[in-house]
Amino acid sequence: MKKLFKVALVAAGMLFAGNFAQAQSKIGYINFEGLVQQMPEFNTVKSQLEIYQKQFIDQLSTMNTELQNKGKEYQATQDKMTDAVRSTKQAELQDIQKRIQDLQTSAQQQVDNKASELYKPLTDKANVAINAVAKEKGFTYVLNTAQTQLLVSPPADDLMPAVKLKLGLK
Repeated sequence: MKKLFKVALVAAGMLFAGNFAQAQSKIGYINFEGLVQQMPEFNTVKSQLEIYQKQFIDQLSTMNTELQNKGKEYQATQDKMTDAVRSTKQAELQDIQKRIQDLQTSAQQQVDNKASELYKPLTDKANVAINAVAKEKGFTYVLNTAQTQLLVSPPADDLMPAVKLKLGLK
């Protein structure tokens, strides 16, 4: 009976120790943005986004030039205008300013949406590689050092070299 009790006690202790070992978390880290920027597709996506953004910059520049020219014209001739013409010109200038502001807001939203659309395949590819490396190396958590400042971290937990190898990057 005593032997059976000892065996049961040892078995329970081993089960507890096994569960405790599984509960241990292994934390790694990587600079996600740095990884994405090192991918060969990054420069292509970046240039596509710059071309898309330049369309809005050119349009805003044209509208701004129009506003400046009409503003100078208004300044030069406002003394000779009637009140009705002056108020019409002021309304026209305010309308141009409003259109510029509306275009800036709309352009920023469209550029942000386009950036999300263009960068999504890169970030998905990086996430797949990070998840694979984390699983291979037994990490339960991976922190993004671009968003979190790690004050103390062992070099062995940096997943960047392993993920770069997985993606075929130098």
